Amino acid sequence: MRVLVGLSGGVDSSVAAALLLEQGHDVVAATLKLWGGAGDSGCCSVGDVDDARRVAARLGIDHHVFNFAEEFEQRVVAPYVEAHALGRTPNPCVECNRHLKFRRFLDRALRLGFDALATGHHARVTSDGRDDPPHLLRGHDLAKDQSYVLSMLTVRELSRLLLPVGELTKPEVRARARALGLPTAAKPDSQEVCFVAAGPGRGPRERFLHERIELHPGRLVDQATGEVVGTVSAVEMVTVGQRRGLGLSSAHRRFALEVDVASATVVVGSEDDLLTEGVELTARTWVTGPLPAGTVVLAQASAHGRPRPAELTDSGLRYLGGPDRRVAPGQTVALYAGDEVVGSGIAA
Repeated sequence: MRVLVGLSGGVDSSVAAALLLEQGHDVVAATLKLWGGAGDSGCCSVGDVDDARRVAARLGIDHHVFNFAEEFEQRVVAPYVEAHALGRTPNPCVECNRHLKFRRFLDRALRLGFDALATGHHARVTSDGRDDPPHLLRGHDLAKDQSYVLSMLTVRELSRLLLPVGELTKPEVRARARALGLPTAAKPDSQEVCFVAAGPGRGPRERFLHERIELHPGRLVDQATGEVVGTVSAVEMVTVGQRRGLGLSSAHRRFALEVDVASATVVVGSEDDLLTEGVELTARTWVTGPLPAGTVVLAQASAHGRPRPAELTDSGLRYLGGPDRRVAPGQTVALYAGDEVVGSGIAA
């Protein structure tokens, strides 16, 4: 099989390429150049392109760089900024996967004559046979599982996707890399949003947004009393569910319940005030097709969050077993049946 592997410059994609070669595939590597601004760090940076090139040379495979920077700005960075301006909490990595890595990148791979696209994500794609559609499962290493950020994929993408490291634990991946002498064997995992650079002064995220939109100071209003109990330097920076960073006394644990940018107000309250019976979902996607209302799923609202049992409704989810914490508007909610991803949506 002719496979284009997305070589990010990290250890996982490096080992993915090596495993494909061991399996006898015709492998070519490509690195996406997505961001060239001041935050040129994290995945897909200049340094990562150099690392990817060195890995490809070590493995003896061709290496290309695809520049998708313009689309990355339009599809990921601009919506990220706009979401914050509206008081929402976006997930740029999910949107990058949705629009760039598994749409634009996959389309180019197919146009270039490749049979499949491969990445180093810790997740698994399986199928029981020719007539069985592909299934997206959690990675074998649950501590590194990345199925959440792939939860928007459908059969179209999964039928052309290989995830070679999904059956391995992270220590096993690094051991393979060391044994092969790959230059990324000890490289740390990327933890930050790739276009948000660290630096002096304001926090990285606040500084990045400040350069693009006007940030407004806001007041903190207690839900129970209606009293102003504090202020924040930028209401656009507050996330529903947030406690730290609000500048409130630790003796009275208060959490952000609502963010209203128009009135520069953050409503705060107790942890119990965060509880809700469910969540409305927009931009819903399904791996194989829509599931009917009443279907019971496990809902996960962050990369390594606690899955919560819920029942699908016409507009979203109703939690089973009582109320649960509110999901910040803008966050992706991945839907599972056991370890299998069945769909996803975005919290309204």
